[in-house]
Amino acid sequence: MDFMKKYEYWLNSDAIDEKDREELKSIAGNKKEIEDRFFKDLSFGTGGIRGVRGIGTNRMNKYVIRKVTQGLANYMLSFDEKAAKEKGIIIAHDCRIGSREYALNTARVMAANGIKAYIYESLRSTPELSFGVRYKGCMSGIVVTASHNPAEYNGYKVYWDDGAQVVDPHAPAIVEEVNKISTLEEIKVISEEEGREKGLIIQLDHKIDDDYIAAIKKQTIHTDIPGKEDFKIVYTPLHGTGGRPMKRILSEFGYNFEVVKEQIEPDGNFPTVVYANPEEVAAFKLGTKLGNEIGAQLILANDPDADRIGIAIRDDKNEWYYPNGNQVGLLLLQYLLNYKKDIPADAQVITTVVSTPMIDVVAPAKNVGVMKTLTGFKYIGQKIRQFEHKELEGSYLFGFEESYGYLIGTHARDKDALVTSMVISEMATYYHSKGTSIYKELQKLYEKFGYYLEGIKSVMLKGKDGIEQMAALMSNLRENVKDELLGKKIKIKRDFFSHKEHNLETGEEKEIKLPKENVLQFVLEDNTFITARPSGTEPKIKFYFSVNADSSENVKAKLDKTMEEFSKFIGL
Repeated sequence: MDFMKKYEYWLNSDAIDEKDREELKSIAGNKKEIEDRFFKDLSFGTGGIRGVRGIGTNRMNKYVIRKVTQGLANYMLSFDEKAAKEKGIIIAHDCRIGSREYALNTARVMAANGIKAYIYESLRSTPELSFGVRYKGCMSGIVVTASHNPAEYNGYKVYWDDGAQVVDPHAPAIVEEVNKISTLEEIKVISEEEGREKGLIIQLDHKIDDDYIAAIKKQTIHTDIPGKEDFKIVYTPLHGTGGRPMKRILSEFGYNFEVVKEQIEPDGNFPTVVYANPEEVAAFKLGTKLGNEIGAQLILANDPDADRIGIAIRDDKNEWYYPNGNQVGLLLLQYLLNYKKDIPADAQVITTVVSTPMIDVVAPAKNVGVMKTLTGFKYIGQKIRQFEHKELEGSYLFGFEESYGYLIGTHARDKDALVTSMVISEMATYYHSKGTSIYKELQKLYEKFGYYLEGIKSVMLKGKDGIEQMAALMSNLRENVKDELLGKKIKIKRDFFSHKEHNLETGEEKEIKLPKENVLQFVLEDNTFITARPSGTEPKIKFYFSVNADSSENVKAKLDKTMEEFSKFIGL
């Protein structure tokens, strides 16, 4: 069905509410807008589905939510009908506009299919949803969130019974079931009231919150830290879900902290920030302002669904320094390696192919192994399950990805900014008590292992033309970049789509034993890493860079030069 036929079908379907029909009528005659809304369906990527809110197949709305949920319900019932109905599904949502409505629509569709739907009474974090899947023994889980995307976005992440986001074989099978649904009339849905009366929509009590917090607190290493009351911390959830649990955790451990009052209450409009993303320095404006007023040494910022954490710390000039996601990951790893007791002999750190290669020298220095996955914390969650089921040799110690996501412990199977915020607060306070700091410890790492620095260039392309442009760009890199890039010889070329790693120095070819994904990675003769990764959910492509040098000044200059030259090379 072409986009105009899809538009006409939605416009005239009895399944569309009158209010939403009016929105569709308002774009009549605007062919470009109709095409953008209907030329494709939102598709599953590394984090489920995600898109701009609005009416259409290429937008986030309750009809798309219902369709995806019906597909998931169909898969659950076909996979094991008895287990699906007995175990059910658990549903959470964040603070975004539409999130509660989408969560309730998810529950209503599941209930209409005879599947119990456990739902939190109000917004909860993504990691608590991950925890809740195994806690309640559910077959599946859903969290409605668009993570750190702009305010006009919302999304929907699917989890399986291990508490991790779905991977093969479940993910493609769910997509197949969703794609079988061709009309809105095929979707089963009942009212919330009927679902509750039948005992199929069940509201969770606060015990799950208490037990989640208790699980987080088990990951602390140092509790009795001298001078804890003198070390000041600022915390902000950036209007998201982290405020209530994080205040509780910091209070119960006796940390000296203040919250950013303008950002502590949930608000899907994110009125004080342009972009509620702790990767962005601009998101720390109010946090550092408060930090300056009270003399704080550490600022913590979570994203809206509290699965990512960014920090600001004082440098050796007492100015604010913003470690990137790789630096925070290395700092947390070093803290665990130095102070965590009873680290197993077969301990493994799990990270991604686009995270810092510095991990390959830091972890082995303490006899800890490193495993790398594709981008997406679902693959790290998958490794935890494989360790537990003895499908892989090793024991999980720590997982992180460059995009500010970390997991300490295995209470959740997704990145958890709440446990990470707790450990960062502890780490910073402990270092302060020993006369050092997070910043000084980072410099020690570089002095010992060499100076590494990473950067990202993210290019957003528009609509259908953007998707075609992205495909052409990847094709050009794959087919035409042979032996040299940016005037340097290519040492290794990895194509995660064809599962091939070519060592151009030795002529050796190896199989990449990871899931198939449209990602290319070049390792140059000076160990510069350049990785191209298109988004699976939107017309966006990211380029990841990693360089190393003999000083902080030289590594920064090298990164800037590499990114500038590559941008010219690809013409973006």
